[in-house]
Amino acid sequence: MGARRIRREQRRVDMAESRLRNGILKKKENARRDARILQTLKEGKAPYGPHVLSWLSAQLDKPSKRITQADIDKLLA
Repeated sequence: MGARRIRREQRRVDMAESRLRNGILKKKENARRDARILQTLKEGKAPYGPHVLSWLSAQLDKPSKRITQADIDKLLA
């Protein structure tokens, strides 16, 4: 029964609790972010800022250089 093992197990339990608590908040923030960026896409045309391109890249699973206006229109539909 080493102290290192006990600390490691306590840390693992604490991290699991933290993920549960913070996960709820992160889901809400992600929903707000999605709505905010979709509104930006509906209002404007290319070129978009880096934060919008990063979000689009994650949603479309494409590098930002390969995203076309047709892809954006399909996502908005």
